Amino acid sequence: MRSAAALPAMLLPVLLLAGAPARSSEQADVRQILQAERDICAAYEREDADWLEKHLDPGFTLTSSTGKVTTRADEVADLRGGTKYDVFRNHGSKVRVYGDAAVVTGITRVEGKSDGKPYALDFQFTDTYVRKPDGWVIVASHASRLASS
Repeated sequence: MRSAAALPAMLLPVLLLAGAPARSSEQADVRQILQAERDICAAYEREDADWLEKHLDPGFTLTSSTGKVTTRADEVADLRGGTKYDVFRNHGSKVRVYGDAAVVTGITRVEGKSDGKPYALDFQFTDTYVRKPDGWVIVASHASRLASS
C-alpha cells in the first residue's frame, strides 16, 4: 500500500521533465513568430515590397475593419505604388501556439502622410501563422481601426 501512495510523488519529476522540451520548443516558436512580426513591420516601414512578396504566404489575405479583403499581391502593389509609413509597429503582442498553427493579437501603430496630411492610427490585429518546412509563415491577418484617443 505504501508503494502505491508514493507513486504520484515518484512520477511528478518525470512528468515535469517530459513537459520541459515542449515548453522550450513553444518558447522558441513564440520568439520566431514575434521576430516575423517585427520583420513584417520593418518591411512596411522601409517600403520593401520585394521582401513582403517573398515572405507573405502566396495565399495571404488581410481583412480590414471595413470588410475589404486584400491579397499578398494587393499589399505588394500598394507598397510599390507609393504608400509610405513613417511608423509601422506592433505592441502588446500575444502569441498562442496550437501545434503547427499560431495566432498573434496586439495593436499596430501606423503613422505617415496621406495626401500631404499627417495621420496616426492604431489597429487591433489578429495574425494567423502556419508552420511550413521553412518556418512560420503569416497566412492571414485582420485589422480593425481603433477609435482615436
